[in-house]
Amino acid sequence: MSPMVGTSEHSAAMQFRDALADKLVQDGVITSAAVERAVRTVPRHRFVPAGTSLEVAYNAYQSVQTKTDQHGVRISSVSEPFIQARMIEQAELVPGGRVLEIGSGGYNAALLAEVVGVDGRVVSVDIDEEVTSRAREALEATGYGSRVTVVTADATGGISVDGPYDAVIVTVGAWDIHRSWTELLAEDGRLVVPLRMNGITRVIAFRPAGDHLVSTSATVAGFVPVQGVGEHRERVFSLPDPQSRRSVKLQFDDEIPDDLDLLHGVLATPWSEVWSGVTTGSGESFADLHLWFACHLPGFCRVAADEGIELGERGRWFPFGAVRGDSFAYLVVRSRAEGGFEFGARAYGVHGEDAAAGMVAQIQEWDIQAQHGDSPTFGYWPAGSDPWPLAAGTTVLEKPEGLVTISWPVAS
Repeated sequence: MSPMVGTSEHSAAMQFRDALADKLVQDGVITSAAVERAVRTVPRHRFVPAGTSLEVAYNAYQSVQTKTDQHGVRISSVSEPFIQARMIEQAELVPGGRVLEIGSGGYNAALLAEVVGVDGRVVSVDIDEEVTSRAREALEATGYGSRVTVVTADATGGISVDGPYDAVIVTVGAWDIHRSWTELLAEDGRLVVPLRMNGITRVIAFRPAGDHLVSTSATVAGFVPVQGVGEHRERVFSLPDPQSRRSVKLQFDDEIPDDLDLLHGVLATPWSEVWSGVTTGSGESFADLHLWFACHLPGFCRVAADEGIELGERGRWFPFGAVRGDSFAYLVVRSRAEGGFEFGARAYGVHGEDAAAGMVAQIQEWDIQAQHGDSPTFGYWPAGSDPWPLAAGTTVLEKPEGLVTISWPVAS
């Protein structure tokens, strides 16, 4: 049985804390002595709900839910330690630094306080008074109350906290970059934000570059979406399964294709598959393929299936798809005899094979242009700035407050 909070708490928690830091160093998540020291010091188990086991509290790749809405949807959590440590590394903080955290919880703010030291300043802002109250209590109880200022406010609508800050770290999923965040950033500061781009999220560190922002690093992760002024809801189209009351849901980040009614009854049609010849090794990440789809695949959407609906063998299909007229396709893989996997597409609809072929064409283009090269870089151009002309291989996504650019290295 895993030790529980309160059972030989101090010694057991220290062992778990050291094991967590060892794991994050080993995995290359932690790259600085300051962040390693912070992770070994801050008692994470004091910031999660009572009764959470130390094993869960100190799992490097597990978040801990702290609040849900009336429908049971998670709206607040303590993020996975790996992404908290990684985001602090992305911020490039130094002792004496000033940090604004948007999205509170307590633990991350305590880590930041350790990294910037007693001469630094940490301000943590959240829209939810219940969340900020809990954060204040945990920070006071662990000795960080005087080193972190917790504010209840909607940070997407403008906040009255002093700047400039050496880093603004956003710990909730954002659909746009709000002017109030960049206005608080020092001239050579870092904005670290989980930015959603056509349904795909990257945690991007930006720095100012004249009238816009340019990325310095990016990490794959998912976050609870921002609430308040900056909230953006996906548009969902349900495809009922004729054999049950369950459904497949197509989730669109922004634009929905015309004539989705053409998909009525599509799950009753025979499915077809097209294979790409593009392969990947076991355990290799292909997260950039998802982003490539979001940039280049017409009708791109994320796919969710109710439990009991079979879209393929578990672990052999992935929740990324595209609508093409009266048909839709989604990403699948199959094992290769020599090891690894081959990418393909499975599709439903009268013209399902065409839909699958369209997805496969983009898989093949990604393989040529991006799979074996450098990852894309990102830019953000606030309204009023001029990003033109753009380099070849750049995708532009319009947002209410500006433009996001995603630049894929051009294959030689």
